[in-house]
Amino acid sequence: MFQIRVHGRGGQGVVTAAEMLSVAAFEEGRHAQAFPSFGSERTGAPVVAFCRISDKEIRSREPVIEPDAVIIQDATLLHQIDIFAGLKPEGFVLLNSQRSLQELGLADLLKGRRPERFCTLPATELGLKHIGRPIPNVPLIAGFAALSGTIRLESVILAINEKFKGKVAKGNIAAAEEAYLLVGQMIQEAAKC
Repeated sequence: MFQIRVHGRGGQGVVTAAEMLSVAAFEEGRHAQAFPSFGSERTGAPVVAFCRISDKEIRSREPVIEPDAVIIQDATLLHQIDIFAGLKPEGFVLLNSQRSLQELGLADLLKGRRPERFCTLPATELGLKHIGRPIPNVPLIAGFAALSGTIRLESVILAINEKFKGKVAKGNIAAAEEAYLLVGQMIQEAAKC
């Protein structure tokens, strides 16, 4: 079973991100579940959502304590809560930021880990460019597909078309495709180091 924890703030589409990951997995014929964990339910408050993907039926219903991947939609959370708590040694990290992990003060997190499993992506900017709104969730889902290989980009696009229609779907697909390419390039560069 592959377990994902998504961190962000209310209004950034954290819950939608987890749901769309599960839909993408369903599109591939796999079992999946997605659910949120709320503190204070207001715009801007920290929000966590969880997704599990498996080839077998999923019986667990508790929050993801030891994630295989962490997706961070808002870098301001880095120094407010322990986002990386329980991250497995071979885990993946995808962070919404224009800055590198080193610039964000996360170089220590990389020690003893594979650098090609850690990536930053300017997802908010991709949302603005393609949808006209600063919502990072869809670019991050596609970036996650490229980073982890857990789901395919084609499945992400099917999930987008199931959730959105018309111009919104088209813009989200363009953002997803660009994010997928950007993360793929970053992985290749990291693997060379």
